[in-house]
Amino acid sequence: MNNEMILRDAAAMEQKIIADRRYLHAHAEPRFELKDTLAYVKAELEKMGYEPRECGRAGLIALAGGKKPGKVFMLRADMDALPIQELAEEEFACKNGSMHGCGHDLHTAMLLAAARILKQHEDEIQGTVKLMFQPAEEVFEGAADMLKNGLLENPSPDAAMMIHVMAGMPMEAGTVIVSGPGISAPAADYFEIKVQGKGCHGSMPNMGIDPMTAAAHILIALQEIAARELAMTEQAVLTFGTIHGGTAANAIPDQVTMGGSLRTFDEEVRAMIKDRMTEITENVARAFRAEATVTFGSGCPTLKNDRDLSREVSGYVKELLGPTKAFSAEELAAAGGGGASKSAGSEDFAYISQQVPAIMLALGAGHPEKGYPYPQHHPMVRFDEAALVPGSAVYAWTAMRWLEEHAGD
Repeated sequence: MNNEMILRDAAAMEQKIIADRRYLHAHAEPRFELKDTLAYVKAELEKMGYEPRECGRAGLIALAGGKKPGKVFMLRADMDALPIQELAEEEFACKNGSMHGCGHDLHTAMLLAAARILKQHEDEIQGTVKLMFQPAEEVFEGAADMLKNGLLENPSPDAAMMIHVMAGMPMEAGTVIVSGPGISAPAADYFEIKVQGKGCHGSMPNMGIDPMTAAAHILIALQEIAARELAMTEQAVLTFGTIHGGTAANAIPDQVTMGGSLRTFDEEVRAMIKDRMTEITENVARAFRAEATVTFGSGCPTLKNDRDLSREVSGYVKELLGPTKAFSAEELAAAGGGGASKSAGSEDFAYISQQVPAIMLALGAGHPEKGYPYPQHHPMVRFDEAALVPGSAVYAWTAMRWLEEHAGD
């Protein structure tokens, strides 16, 4: 096995990778509702000779190798889309109201390609590669669901890796950035605040309790947590995305509901802010004679990158792609990339990183100056398919190299 061979294998199946990606893109499905996606991935794996097994509500697991004793390396791809109406003018654009606006179709197509490469080299794998196809990443529920249903069993992985494509970023397609040791993606918490008042006619506010006023003061008060209760070295973003209340301009409603998200890079800061959100919300509402509750819904912890994996995988990717297409986060930062080791977007691979040594890779898939100006989650986002071949090779090569180097452990 050598790097040139793996790259040739990936390049030879480029049209198939593109076809897989475009089928998945055109049939985008959200959350756990992956009927077509799951059937397609399962069928493709079975054609290769795998025996995929279901894991949780809509996950799949397959095993490559196992013919030689050794450790287990897990590769993850997420499969779900966003509930966004696609506006990008692609010939394979999705028409069903969902959209692969975060590149999960590329992730899945690349891991399918890696599965083909691994099957071709199965006799050379010094251990086992566990392939993880995951649902519901966008709502931070899929990884946790698979963990509850035996993801880390039969066999238990010794290390894990994920790749995430990046659009609208000044990176050449196929360029890989390996996260540095430590936290690379923040914890996320979705929340809902319900403010209960007492409705009345708008001309007689004294006869009711105005939840609108209370909600407005709660929203402003909660922003003071980051402004006045965090140290300079602590980071958090508290965002409100929805406010709903009332149906008539001349009436004070009974209730206002607000929704938002919290992002933090430190678990202690995360816990403190959640406690303070509850205290402030309840007491500000009480000051205006209303009542309010905070409910935290789905979320995920911080994503931790293992120090040894970060160093090792940086070396493997450079072996494969060369020094002009592969960088560690530290190298990028030293070259003027700023805080490249951290992303503002959360990632539910974090659940796995809390239990298994793990690493997150970023893959350039859309340079703004080359016709890809829009970022992830935008209805106009497009991805450069030139990233598919190197991304597929990185999946396969990294797993095989890590198992090779750890064969005697």
